[in-house]
Amino acid sequence: MNKNSSNIVELSVVMPCLNEADTIGVCIKKAQEALERERINGEIIIADNGSTDRSVEIARQLGAIIVTVEQKGYGYALMGGIAVARGVYILMGDADDSYDFSEIPRFVEKMRDGYDLVQGCRLPSGGGRILDGAMPWSHRWVGNPMFSWLARWWFNAPVHDVYCGLRAFRKDFFLHLDQHCTGMEFATEMIIRSSLYKGKIAEVPITLHKDGRQSHPAHLKTFRDGWRTLFFFIRALKLKR
Repeated sequence: MNKNSSNIVELSVVMPCLNEADTIGVCIKKAQEALERERINGEIIIADNGSTDRSVEIARQLGAIIVTVEQKGYGYALMGGIAVARGVYILMGDADDSYDFSEIPRFVEKMRDGYDLVQGCRLPSGGGRILDGAMPWSHRWVGNPMFSWLARWWFNAPVHDVYCGLRAFRKDFFLHLDQHCTGMEFATEMIIRSSLYKGKIAEVPITLHKDGRQSHPAHLKTFRDGWRTLFFFIRALKLKR
């Protein structure tokens, strides 16, 4: 945490965690370095969702705040971390080293400009960059573009990468959204509700790196999570009425 003269925590970095011992250390260090370099008064919160490896031990040794979230699910983990966050702004991002937390200052700059939600964009259509092996072809060319297009068409969401998990938002705005999704569709729900509630949304191009974990594959299940997202989109149409 950056220790400046202010007691106000400007930014809480929240990382959901489930057996991320391979990469959580480097993610925390990058976040810490970015906060220190830019003199951002912040904190790093690890929302642990039942890790059985050394993830929690590593995070604690590096000075992160540990929150234990017993209910299983990506959304549950994030909501648990956000609930205890003291920051005016929240930045959420996965702890698999696919997102570069050195890019934190770009998000904070946009938040300071008055945006409610600042969404990262990995896809070239929004100025992002995907490194070799960082995203399966089905996600890059089919699923993500399709759902992003639907988000723009159905809900007027000004984004090109609706699935990107690296994003920042005002905590008070998030609480106003009253989110309910507890799985991977938590991220897309945030975009849809933010757009429907007339939030001020910006997009920041980022670089997606290859998942750095070696001990286990990604938690995302392509077809299961794709169907859950589609069903949420259909249900969300009712919110427009």
